[in-house]
Amino acid sequence: MDVDVVLYLGRHTMETALLLAAPILLVCIFTGIVISLFQTVTSIRDMSLTIAPKLIAVGITSLLFGNWMLQILMKFTTEIFSRIQSYGV
Repeated sequence: MDVDVVLYLGRHTMETALLLAAPILLVCIFTGIVISLFQTVTSIRDMSLTIAPKLIAVGITSLLFGNWMLQILMKFTTEIFSRIQSYGV
């Protein structure tokens, strides 16, 4: 294995990780902003108000995007194992 292959695998790994994390992170950010605005408008300072909606939003997002995320992860894993097999003994 030369340097180009290692750099490609590292870059591809980081891109896949970002692609898999993006839907959940974006939903968390959006939910956090909405809840913060709601807390600012109503002057409510309860910490449990921020956690519960985020957990519900992450759960719904995982249910909606779980199949897509699993397909991307399986494709990535198959590609990595085929590359390992081609560089192996």
